[in-house]
Amino acid sequence: MESLRFIIDVALILFAAKAFGILARKLHAPEVVGEIIAGLILGPAIIGIVNQSDFINKMAEIGVIMLMFEAGLTTDMKKLKQTGLKATVIACAGVFVPLILGAVLFMSFYGFGPIGSEQFIKGLFIGTIMAATSVSITVAALKELGKLSSTVGTTVVSAAIIDDVIVIIVLTFVLSAKGTGTSVLTTMLKAILFFAIAIISGFVVYKVFKWLDARYEHTRRIPIAALCYCLFMAYVAERYFGIADITGAYVAGVVLCNLHDVKYVERKVDVSSYMVFAPIFFAGIGLKVSFENFNPTFLFFSVAFVFVALMSKIIGCGTSAKLCRFNWNDSLKIGIGMMTRGEVALITAQKGLSAGLITSDYFTAVILMILVSSILAPVLLKVLYKPKSA
Repeated sequence: MESLRFIIDVALILFAAKAFGILARKLHAPEVVGEIIAGLILGPAIIGIVNQSDFINKMAEIGVIMLMFEAGLTTDMKKLKQTGLKATVIACAGVFVPLILGAVLFMSFYGFGPIGSEQFIKGLFIGTIMAATSVSITVAALKELGKLSSTVGTTVVSAAIIDDVIVIIVLTFVLSAKGTGTSVLTTMLKAILFFAIAIISGFVVYKVFKWLDARYEHTRRIPIAALCYCLFMAYVAERYFGIADITGAYVAGVVLCNLHDVKYVERKVDVSSYMVFAPIFFAGIGLKVSFENFNPTFLFFSVAFVFVALMSKIIGCGTSAKLCRFNWNDSLKIGIGMMTRGEVALITAQKGLSAGLITSDYFTAVILMILVSSILAPVLLKVLYKPKSA
């Protein structure tokens, strides 16, 4: 029956993701690279035996939420406090540089317009898409390398969270200039309110979990309750405050990261994530790629779009990291860690499509940016983390 098609789709994705993940590991590449390539091969770009569906997309969304929750659980609070100011500086540079270069790139291809013109606003929107950062791939790569809780890892994750908030504000500004969406002030107030409520409620939630942890140590009810809290925070963040659900999931992990039994919780959550949800998320990136509407002009623009998107993050975040007194090697790691794009860029592009700022053709360029950054970042991080460059 066609209604049961999703079952075989999931089976094909999990099998191919694991097979290519093992192959990637044997070739000394991160496993997530193999999983992304598996989706590319199964999807419409090559074989076309698995298509995107609402079910697959929702499974992938849970996958990225769980990844960010695990990132929060493994956060070192001492290092987070140490890197807070630096992460803010890096995030600001990581938004500003792609925003400017993206706008210049678009107008170089399609014509410059005065400030406030529709052409200028479209250019700013292209820059906004570039400014979005999604470190889900980086989190998986750093976790595989055992560097997620390092100073560099903590800085990258913290900067990405701040980056998301800034991009949401910029996106709102651009949509407001187009004559749609809520005001920038409203968005900023919502973001501040979310983090204020998260901190206050998080203190209470932590006390409750601490009591449960002491009373029911090493029991599965703790990880189950923790995952419920993660999903609740992810939903509330996006539904009521307009902040990406992955931000809510990460905050939930940070709230619980000092529990005595946190390693047990993280291990249990990782089982479901590693076996089912994360492979579907990574393979889902490859499934979104299609080359149907490509023409020579747009192909050239897409290549330039991807190149500028990657280099702008490395330059912006890497240079600002160096100014924050990281060494050159760690600065490059931070720049590369911040260059990955994912669901935030897709959500941003979707908002622009709905507002009439771009056409659906631009999604191919966005998917290419996500695909290339998702493959390059883990590979480059693994090279940089070799013993001789550690």
